[in-house]
Amino acid sequence: MEDIKSFTISIYTENNIGLLNRISAIFQRRHINIESLTTSQSEIDGVNRFVIVVNMTETNAGKIVKQIEKQVETIRAYYHTEEETIFTESCMFKIKSELLFDEPQIQNIIKESYARIVTVNKDFFVLEKSGRRNEIESLRRDLNIFGIMQFVRSGRIAVTKDEMKITELLTAFNNQ
Repeated sequence: MEDIKSFTISIYTENNIGLLNRISAIFQRRHINIESLTTSQSEIDGVNRFVIVVNMTETNAGKIVKQIEKQVETIRAYYHTEEETIFTESCMFKIKSELLFDEPQIQNIIKESYARIVTVNKDFFVLEKSGRRNEIESLRRDLNIFGIMQFVRSGRIAVTKDEMKITELLTAFNNQ
């Protein structure tokens, strides 16, 4: 039996209304939970990139990618293991300002986690942290002791370690 692993699926698409709905329906029909989803412009103007993280078998990852490529707006889709990608996530924490000055341990936590203070005012301060999910979760556990007013985490952003010939494909697509 095949092992369930974490895969990063990259989808290069035209930017059309309703595409996200159709892509998520492909995962829903197979009862696959999307762990993380990020979408942004790609390296080519007019072409967007979805980065989706899922846990499944490699056979299913291949099948899903083939189904996604059947969508009219999809230019190309790929899947990669964690070992084949370089990835990170970002997060922000909003915390009461008084803690920054009254709790010396907070300053140590910030320094040790390599978090960055984005803004400080009389009511709150905001921290930003980029890294692996386990680093972000560790910081969240450490700060939970003091109380977090708000917390938000991005989806994964990733690039592949190996060269991908997608740029030539996207340039050709964009010049049509």
